[in-house]
Amino acid sequence: MAFNLFDSKGTPIENQRYTWRDMVRKPLSKLDDDAFTRVRVIIMNGIEIEALRFSHSMARHQRELRLPLALVRRSEQHQATMINWLLGPDHSPLETTIAYEQVAIELTAAVAQREPDAYLAQCYRYGLLEDFDHIYRYAALLDRLEGKDANNIIQSYTDIVPGRPTWEHHRHPEDDLRNPYDRRTAHMLSKMHALTITATEQQTHNYYMNVGPLFSDPIARQLYAEIASVEEQHVTQYESMLDPDESWLEKWVLHEANECYNYYSMVASEPNRDIKAIWERFLDYELGHFHLAAELFQKYEGRDVAEIITGAFDSPIELKPQRDFYRQVLAEEVDLRADGPNYVPKEYEPQRSKDYRAMLHGDGEPSAPISAGYVWAPGTELMHRGAASGATIPTGTMAAAQIPASGVTRH
Repeated sequence: MAFNLFDSKGTPIENQRYTWRDMVRKPLSKLDDDAFTRVRVIIMNGIEIEALRFSHSMARHQRELRLPLALVRRSEQHQATMINWLLGPDHSPLETTIAYEQVAIELTAAVAQREPDAYLAQCYRYGLLEDFDHIYRYAALLDRLEGKDANNIIQSYTDIVPGRPTWEHHRHPEDDLRNPYDRRTAHMLSKMHALTITATEQQTHNYYMNVGPLFSDPIARQLYAEIASVEEQHVTQYESMLDPDESWLEKWVLHEANECYNYYSMVASEPNRDIKAIWERFLDYELGHFHLAAELFQKYEGRDVAEIITGAFDSPIELKPQRDFYRQVLAEEVDLRADGPNYVPKEYEPQRSKDYRAMLHGDGEPSAPISAGYVWAPGTELMHRGAASGATIPTGTMAAAQIPASGVTRH
């Protein structure tokens, strides 16, 4: 069913109300709730956090708009709180990490297939194969540190196999910049996709930077440091796809439109009635934010908002397992590398990125040894009796003793 931003004015900002008890709801359960409900929660928290960060940045440059930005931002602060607090306390930080990577894989795969611009779709496929490898490395770490099966988090929706090797993700910054869409000619979906993936990757980077220091295991600390660096590269890649010539007000309108588009997508596919009610409520709130931003855009820029919001959304983002798609991408594109804004076969990767990677790996790197000998198999958390010794050992395919004590290998 198509969705038009102009069909409803939504809830006016002055009528958007919250209480602390309203904001802090019953959290999700990693065992009882569908994994894609958690996927939606993580996506929408990322979208709201991006809205907050953008609004703060804009307010530092736009004197006349500080009050309307502050009004909208306060509501979005409370939206973000309600959404993020839905994550359950039964998730360890590492299990939540697995969930974040599931989001990156399934959302990026969904966007890549809907993207109308062939070049931008290639950018999403390229990043997808790196997120794909991250979940494999973190699954190995979960096995090592907690003796847990990552499938209990992702519920068989997402494959746990290597992608483009994490240690090959590190590139010179010049090779992370992409060609932006053209604000004058780009399809509106291209703008929505770039904002959505930038937001969720930024959230992932922030999460890894916050939780990485909480681990005592040296290999875990190093792995989070390594993948957090890659996530910063991903933010650089995706935000460089946004047209830098958009005005602040144009960007604000697009942010609000994107929040509406994502809430519309969550409403369309959410099976949990309580969570769906939150998505419906916040869609109505975001429509109020959108129309306020649109009015200010027309007032201060003297332009019709229809210049940038060019039509209805034909269909929502399809949040479901994308296994067939990313298996095909893995088979066909895993050996692509970046050369400036373009993608080239592995043998043509620029020397600057090879030199940059050699510097980072000068005294070893963590993502290879953490998964040495690891092949995901179901049932890691089950225990069985060793036939010879009678000892109880995990059924997982990797034991901590297989990992070097230092957590690194020498090159």
